[in-house]
Amino acid sequence: MPIDLPTVAPAAPPLDGREKLRAWADMWLVDHGFIRDVYWNLHSVAPGVWRAAQPAPHHLRRAKAMGIKTILNLRGRRDNCGSYILERLACQSLGLTLVDFPIRSRSPLDRETLAAAGRIFTEIDYPMLLHCKSGADRAGFMATLYLFLQGGVPLRQAMKSELSLRYGHLKQAKTGVIDFFFETFLAQSDGTADSFGPWVTNIYDRNALEARFKDSWLAGLLIDRILRRE
Repeated sequence: MPIDLPTVAPAAPPLDGREKLRAWADMWLVDHGFIRDVYWNLHSVAPGVWRAAQPAPHHLRRAKAMGIKTILNLRGRRDNCGSYILERLACQSLGLTLVDFPIRSRSPLDRETLAAAGRIFTEIDYPMLLHCKSGADRAGFMATLYLFLQGGVPLRQAMKSELSLRYGHLKQAKTGVIDFFFETFLAQSDGTADSFGPWVTNIYDRNALEARFKDSWLAGLLIDRILRRE
């Protein structure tokens, strides 16, 4: 089933004191926000484009001070998640545009989602910051795609830059399907940015790609069970 295309987050309802405390506890303890308070995994992708892990309100204040105008949330709308509740409230109070665009990191994306991923870079207001939960995999996918489609960077160079252990990305785990997706594109096309859209539309086979991809169970144990990535 295709994932919803990008949407601007609706206005956030106000919270009373108890609801706000519950949201903070959920963000900090359940969603591992205490780790991001130590290390936010913030990095520059290109002029006007940044990548990071899930922001807390104080991170968003920092982003506002950096001149950021748009937050691209790759986790999507999660009304019961404290991180999202506080993110939406903070963006609203700071005048930041929050765009919800949920994508996966452990299985290939649908054609509709890939088309939207390429299109969104021409539609949002810059400077922008894109984020997932840890800033490693989904953020890496979109940062790579941005450099390739909009920055004129050769795909292998963009992959080397953005899909790296430096950010916590492991291609040996299930999240390596991101690398395998790009490698498949390179093997089945001329590897140029102009060929990406036609390849997605006419050649890309999500089910075949997923069937061919093999991951390491040991790397998967680290990512899924120990680090508990999404």
